[in-house]
Amino acid sequence: MTLQIISATYHSLEIPLVTPFTTSFSTQTARKMLVVEVRAEVDGTQVTGWGECGALAEPVYSEEHTAGVLDVSERFLLPLLGAAQRDGGITAETVGHHLEAIVGQRMAKAALEMAVLDAQLKAAGTSFADYLGVTSDKVASGVSVGIQDSVAQLLSVVDGYLDEGYQRIKLKIKPGWDIDPVRAVREAHPDVPLQVDANAAYTLVDAAQLRKLDAYDLLLIEQPLAEDDLRQHAELARVMQTPMCLDESVVSAASAADAISMGAAAIINIKPSRVGGYLEARRIHDIASAHGTAVWCGGMLETGIGRGANAALAGLPGFTLPGDISASSRFYAQDITTPFVLEDGFIRVPTTPGLCEDPNLDTLADFTRATRTVEVA
Repeated sequence: MTLQIISATYHSLEIPLVTPFTTSFSTQTARKMLVVEVRAEVDGTQVTGWGECGALAEPVYSEEHTAGVLDVSERFLLPLLGAAQRDGGITAETVGHHLEAIVGQRMAKAALEMAVLDAQLKAAGTSFADYLGVTSDKVASGVSVGIQDSVAQLLSVVDGYLDEGYQRIKLKIKPGWDIDPVRAVREAHPDVPLQVDANAAYTLVDAAQLRKLDAYDLLLIEQPLAEDDLRQHAELARVMQTPMCLDESVVSAASAADAISMGAAAIINIKPSRVGGYLEARRIHDIASAHGTAVWCGGMLETGIGRGANAALAGLPGFTLPGDISASSRFYAQDITTPFVLEDGFIRVPTTPGLCEDPNLDTLADFTRATRTVEVA
């Protein structure tokens, strides 16, 4: 099955969040993001594929940002795919190869691969779960809790999520907001699976402070140090009892293998957008499984498009920890697809053909602030 891209339309969205989401590097009150709509022909049949880009509006999580994604996609990525398909067509499995000449830009690449894969699977009448070989019909759901204005407010927020049925709590931390909030949540909920995420806010100089977290029986500490420093993460892992988990540092299967071999990662958070797409995410899963390293699926405040695809990915057997695949209502009063709902602590794995359900076009239009269409064929 080969595919010819006719055009790619980038929808710039702004979707209000139900509450502000604060991490060590930013506070978001609305998710400003890109959704890409690819019109393609697959073996003579026209089909539309959808993807979304994990990049933020500013380059504070990674070096990518939405305006840059638009620019690099129009000037470099889509022309490369156009040239490749004129030589005989492309498949989702070859998108990454055809885009290899462009350094980095993994989130931009992931959005295109996602849309191409969605179109390809729809043409074949195959769900993403079946494509991956997933047999689970639901995945355990955890929730990410942003930095709050007070410990009392944090406890109230955590109580609310536990009442909703979330199976695991992740607390965002930063210098000055770490030991006290973690202690308070652990004392209030002695048996709840609990983990923390620093988003690279600390340095190795803070090792003594971070070691205090060992007292609170955490599942893991996620990305405490800089994204480009595996060595120091390995050093920190040697002096902490809490398992070390990497997020921003793992951008490919190769970097995952390096992190595991260096002892820098006992656990890996896989975000498909961060690593260049769902196919590379599966490779990371396979490498981690071969080394006995647990993985879980992180999130970038996805809409239903990415949330559904993440749920399918998290059905693979190596995803042994609850991921950040929460209900749509965790972030959005209205999603652009049928909302995902929490059912006894689980999110259902989609079974519709393709990566995801198509967005509701009226809802999409409501949140769209600009569109840009690039002709390819």
